[in-house]
Amino acid sequence: MTGFTAHVGFAGWIQLVYVLVAAMFVVGLHLMNSPATARRGNQVAMTGMIIAVIATFVLLIHEGTVTTTGWIVLIAGALIGSAAGLYAAQTVQMTAMPQLVSAFNAVGGGAAALVAIYGYYDAESRGSVLGTTSVFSVLDVIIGSVTFSGSIIAAGKLQGFIPGRPIIFKGGRVLNIALAVVALGSGAYMFSTPSLPALLIVVLASLGFGVMMVLPIGGADMPVVISLLNAFTGTAVAMAGFVIQNWALIVAGALVGASGSILTKLMADAMNRSLANIIIGGFGTGDSAVAIGGPVDAQVRSIAADDAAIQLAYAAKVIVVPGYGLAAAQAQHGVAELGKILEDHGVEVSYAIHPVAGRMPGHMNVLLAEANVPYPQLVEMDDINPEFARTDVALVIGANDVTNPAARRPGNEISGMPILDVDQAKSIIVIKRSMGHGYAGLENELYYDPKTSMFFADAKKAMSELTSAVKTLVG
Repeated sequence: MTGFTAHVGFAGWIQLVYVLVAAMFVVGLHLMNSPATARRGNQVAMTGMIIAVIATFVLLIHEGTVTTTGWIVLIAGALIGSAAGLYAAQTVQMTAMPQLVSAFNAVGGGAAALVAIYGYYDAESRGSVLGTTSVFSVLDVIIGSVTFSGSIIAAGKLQGFIPGRPIIFKGGRVLNIALAVVALGSGAYMFSTPSLPALLIVVLASLGFGVMMVLPIGGADMPVVISLLNAFTGTAVAMAGFVIQNWALIVAGALVGASGSILTKLMADAMNRSLANIIIGGFGTGDSAVAIGGPVDAQVRSIAADDAAIQLAYAAKVIVVPGYGLAAAQAQHGVAELGKILEDHGVEVSYAIHPVAGRMPGHMNVLLAEANVPYPQLVEMDDINPEFARTDVALVIGANDVTNPAARRPGNEISGMPILDVDQAKSIIVIKRSMGHGYAGLENELYYDPKTSMFFADAKKAMSELTSAVKTLVG
């Protein structure tokens, strides 16, 4: 055992700790497959990361290669970052979670790029930059820089600092292609010739490409973009792991990159659009579009809380369809309370979850889980759609494009996009503040269906009124 210990060395034991950490990441990700175990999965993965950070500090102390100034920077950075993360976790509203995720993507991608930049500089000073070090460093710089600038633009669009509509100008796509060629060409040059100026060109071109890639993408595609940038972040982190030869970073980054890529593909399929088409941009008008008119001679029926409550209280089956309007009004707890009252009255209640409802993957799942809605009642689109035909009331709360029957017809912006078959229900109640359009800029034909009644109100206020009226009816 003594001989084995001497052969492995202290750094070798730390690498074995990293292997344990990697296993914890894998287990944590597996547990996140189910809402029932997702919290435990997050805790397992978080514990693994804490162990990895502690192991890294122990290794640095043992090797004694960090100067006093370096320790001050490391500790200060850890404290500032931890304080910022804790503050964000406690204060950011669930409606702002997509922006926060984009900001985290930017931080992750930027940090990975900085690791590669320093790694390349250090390797060049030692005359060992060529070979695999150059390849991983260049890939890390390109992917990390694109992620950093692209995520900042995405967060700005989601927050409203930058218009949510596609921002397109003449020659924009040519410029985008030129930036990509410059970044890749300079990177290829660095594979054979060490050059810090070429590295700077790669950084600047990649940052510009990230901006130009996200600006033309409309708000309707933001859930897919967030998932794609998350995959980029993971890939950049994995490349950083190769640069500094850290197993934990390699595995963690690979897991995030792979899972993010799979999720991006699933999200794109849910919109019936290719990833290339989404990146080219131009779809979705954001908040600034003017909706086209509804069907000629179509009538919109308005409904009061008491009338809506009667339909809900005397229904045998109700499906709730949540959308971003629910998140914006922070009405998830009101929805959960109403659902519980109906259940206690003998009504079968379930929640229809569309893959791209809201502004990030799983947005509705997270909101409703926060309000303690039972996990089995959160039903994905493919499983819930056959149920609408035998549903007495479909209660749509702030969902728009994902319920629009226009998707079944060719020739419009959402043609072919899988939707929730809300119009198959016997009766439909839609809660919205106005007749406003969704991100695709289309009027929702569901609102003009003879079976549809519009309850015009903020979702939170509507839930309060409906809950009070239902309580009165059911005693």
